[in-house]
Amino acid sequence: MTISKSTRIIATPSAFARENYLFVQETGTLQSIEPHISKRENLASFLFFIVTKGSGFLSYKKQICPIHTGDCIFIDCQEEYAHESSKEDPWELSWVHFHGKNAESFYKNYIEQGNPFLFHPADLTLFLESLSFLYITQKEQTPYTELLCHKYITDIITLCFMECKKQKNNPSQSIYEKIRLISEYIDTHFQEDITLDALSTNFYISKYHLAREFKRITGSTPGSYLLGKRISNAKRLLRFTSASIEEIGASCGIPDAGYFTKVFKRAENMTPREYRKRW
Repeated sequence: MTISKSTRIIATPSAFARENYLFVQETGTLQSIEPHISKRENLASFLFFIVTKGSGFLSYKKQICPIHTGDCIFIDCQEEYAHESSKEDPWELSWVHFHGKNAESFYKNYIEQGNPFLFHPADLTLFLESLSFLYITQKEQTPYTELLCHKYITDIITLCFMECKKQKNNPSQSIYEKIRLISEYIDTHFQEDITLDALSTNFYISKYHLAREFKRITGSTPGSYLLGKRISNAKRLLRFTSASIEEIGASCGIPDAGYFTKVFKRAENMTPREYRKRW
């Protein structure tokens, strides 16, 4: 069964490139068709990829992070990592695996400066151009391929540093983006057991800061926003399906039918059954 479509170039650097350059190990694009977990560790490589469409999850350094369209990921593949596309919103990726002269020093310096392995640039143009140039250069293979690839990899690393510096200098822009991502996560996963503690862990933000900023930016607390999504979905199911009250509550993330009825009535001033009869 085909689980993805990809364009991929696997490269073998020359002895000179291994000694002197940052070099491509593989680069390409991927379109997920069926969700599958890609899991590795102890790989002498650094991975940079962009989610160009869709969403999924990244497991890295004992953290599970939701990732979405426009997110950039920069990780050390010596560490255990895994990533998986969303079933409901399959992703497309553009990536490069690389290594070489001073690659470890570059990455160590990047992390020591407090930069994240996951970030969301306001503009992906330069990142995507560099990845595209890498792929084309590898495909064409000229006497200057390895030198040019060294330049484009260096460009990507520089862009990572500069983008993270920009976000540090403009924290308000960063928090707005983070709240947007949290809202999108709730929109997609409202059927699941979502807690403030889990959101805090997954999105690297203290729960107190999250609660305060979410309320300031959206006008609603995370809990109220989540409940609103659940109630809206319940109303749709009550109107357009014949599912039981118990089934609807469970599908909206509230498996206790009595509690579901209680919170629904509190929100709509009528029970789910009354709502179904009136609408």
